[in-house]
Amino acid sequence: MIDLYYAPTPNGHKISLFLEESGLQYRLHRVDISAGEQFKPEFLAISPNNKIPAIVDSQPVDGGAPIGIFESGAILQYLAEKTGKFLSKELRERTATLEWLTWQVASFGPMLGQNHHFTHYAPQPVPYAIERYLQETQRLYGVLNRQLEKNAYIAGENYSIADIATYPWVAAHERQRIDLAQYPAVRNWFERVKSRPATQKAYALAQVP
Repeated sequence: MIDLYYAPTPNGHKISLFLEESGLQYRLHRVDISAGEQFKPEFLAISPNNKIPAIVDSQPVDGGAPIGIFESGAILQYLAEKTGKFLSKELRERTATLEWLTWQVASFGPMLGQNHHFTHYAPQPVPYAIERYLQETQRLYGVLNRQLEKNAYIAGENYSIADIATYPWVAAHERQRIDLAQYPAVRNWFERVKSRPATQKAYALAQVP
């Protein structure tokens, strides 16, 4: 049983996407980040960076005590290794998957997050920051588009944790002032991932109080 500490944000959706795809049993614990629940001691014991998502695996493969994991990329790799799903054991495909997972957590997510902040949440407009992060968002979508022109999925021919990590940020493209018509390979990939039953189930969770 996996306990998922979650809010319906792009990073939260990554883990619910994996869990729905894999069929692992899990319990969902909503963390009200607007109310500051991520700063409660019991949550910080699992996620010391006070960010969602985080998980606790009560049945780790070593048979030991429950283990808590924080940071979405680490969670996805842990769950992929636990289940043997969405992370190939073949050297080159595995390496490519981990490369693109790292690209998402190090570049695509943080830069798009800054785009969201300065476009929607900054207390006053900062034109330089808005333009800076919009340009970087466009550049990163270009990187992704070129990769998807060559492959069915981000790391190759198979759906992987690289796709699971990236999709929720692309799902917010309108908030980033991105027109997917300018990135046709990304748009094609996005529509295919969006149509997956597990994607639809994971996003339905966001509508549940």
